[in-house]
Amino acid sequence: MQRSSQLPRLKACLFATTFTVLATGSSLAQQGGEMPPPVVAVVELKGKDVPVVNELPGRIAATRTSEVRARVSGILQERVFEQGATVSKDDVLYRIDPRIFRVRVASAEATLQRAKSTQENARLQLERQKNLRERNVASGIEYDTAAVNLAQANADVAAAEAGLDEAKINLEYTEVRAPISGVIGGALVTEGALVTADGTSNLALIQQVDPVYADFTQSAQELLNLKRAVAAGKLASAAPGEARVQLVFDDGSLYGEPGKLLFANASVDSNTGQVTLRAEFPNKAGDLLPGMYVRVRIEQAVRQNAFTVPQRAVIRDDSGQAQVYVLGNDNVAELHKVTLGQALDAEWVVEDGLKAGETIIVDGVQKVQPGAKVAPEPWKPAEKEKSSSQPTQASE
Repeated sequence: MQRSSQLPRLKACLFATTFTVLATGSSLAQQGGEMPPPVVAVVELKGKDVPVVNELPGRIAATRTSEVRARVSGILQERVFEQGATVSKDDVLYRIDPRIFRVRVASAEATLQRAKSTQENARLQLERQKNLRERNVASGIEYDTAAVNLAQANADVAAAEAGLDEAKINLEYTEVRAPISGVIGGALVTEGALVTADGTSNLALIQQVDPVYADFTQSAQELLNLKRAVAAGKLASAAPGEARVQLVFDDGSLYGEPGKLLFANASVDSNTGQVTLRAEFPNKAGDLLPGMYVRVRIEQAVRQNAFTVPQRAVIRDDSGQAQVYVLGNDNVAELHKVTLGQALDAEWVVEDGLKAGETIIVDGVQKVQPGAKVAPEPWKPAEKEKSSSQPTQASE
């Protein structure tokens, strides 16, 4: 009986609660209580010149490489240089036993002295015959013979002088000197070894590593496409000597010094279809070593009046198609499909899908629905956008 008496009271409470909710919802609707449009940051598209950047694989090479070789044969007496050190041109690296060469210099000096004595005697004989001939005492044959003897003596002196010069040069060659300045590697021979002047004995290797070369390759088809785009007016060619070249290490960091493009090979490798290019980089600190693998970032052309959008403004659908929100009439967000090119720093280059003067939504895209109104405000980028590690090609 007690439960039966409580049922009318519960029904009355439920009816009152339902009436209150309906009345509250009707009141909000009458007051226009819709959710306010989301606040978004927007930016207006303006054309600008954008470099066409490619990252290509390459290796560091020494600008000059020289093998240290003996120029005379003999026993190696001493190694003077420190292995792995920097040497200057004409620094003494090795010493070969000089005693036999000093003896040859002394012998050449004696030969020259004898030739000069013979030359002096022949000169005196010619002077005597000349005086006798003037007094009609000597015959012409004797005079001619004296003249020939003097000429032969002069030739002997010249030959002896040349022999002495050669002996002195060979004596100098007993000090093996650095042919170029650079970093010398390990010693390839030891003291007491017999070295020869036949060109087969390499004593050490010197490499000049300041500056260094960066040899890198690019597809011949890519180069051809760039040239065609420049010829068609789609791209502007970089001015000679102004192509910006940078080195990128394996960890994505950039080398501190910019480089200079030297040349592109005039032929294509028949095995790989690649063209070899070469750039030069300063290397005062010695961070770049020959054989080191690097990636070379090079600006090969300029895309004039190109459009770029911040990377944060781009969204993708389920198929991976790139899209951006464009601000339409009455601040209505419209979804546009775009074709992206390279990524430069924190921006995408837009190949197709946008026009100059359009306003795109940069921040707050996750709160936007196609066809919905938004509350735009100017976008204020950070002072320094984080750079991407490498330029990439968008995949559509």
